[in-house]
Amino acid sequence: MITFALAKGRTLNDVLPLWQRAGLPVPPDLEDSRALVFSAENAAFGMVRLLLAKPADVPTYVSFGVADLGIVGEDVILEAGREVYELLDLDTARCTLCVAGRPELRPSVPRRVATKYPRLADDYFRRRGQAVEIVELGGSIELAAVIGLADRIFDLVQTGGTLAANGLAVFDRVLPVSARLIANRASYRSRRSEIDRVTEHLQRAIQKGDGRDG
Repeated sequence: MITFALAKGRTLNDVLPLWQRAGLPVPPDLEDSRALVFSAENAAFGMVRLLLAKPADVPTYVSFGVADLGIVGEDVILEAGREVYELLDLDTARCTLCVAGRPELRPSVPRRVATKYPRLADDYFRRRGQAVEIVELGGSIELAAVIGLADRIFDLVQTGGTLAANGLAVFDRVLPVSARLIANRASYRSRRSEIDRVTEHLQRAIQKGDGRDG
């Protein structure tokens, strides 16, 4: 039985149609239950186990071998810095990691940055020779810029609607982000044929979704 760690929330919702096109088994109560561990099977893949986790925890479960495979955003993978294999860009759950703030502060030199991504934010500003104080927050990053806690935020932007509604603007688009398939290194060696099969089915499902295959 192969085990997947799946990021809960928007990533899971965006990935499920691709998962189904790939023919992977879906538990019938996946979207309605509060359970965190599911099992499902079909003739094509046999039994699989699904672990629903906070996005930030998915690379940890995969790197420690609790899960053989994981699906989570590229932003989370880079921030976590865990030793995993990145196998496939799933081309879904797309958004952009951005620097944003109040428009009138755009010309100023940043001093304090609020983010869920302290590692990536620190690297971004260091590469620009800017010494900033990083304020790590868990949610509603836009609020930090609105109330003046920080003069920049470093966060994911999907449509830009939340920024606009709070009087904020994008200053720099840092990194396009999408969901990725990752693998535990030991699992990839010991279960290579199973993992390659999953990867191939997901790849074909991506091509079908793009209209590139039948």
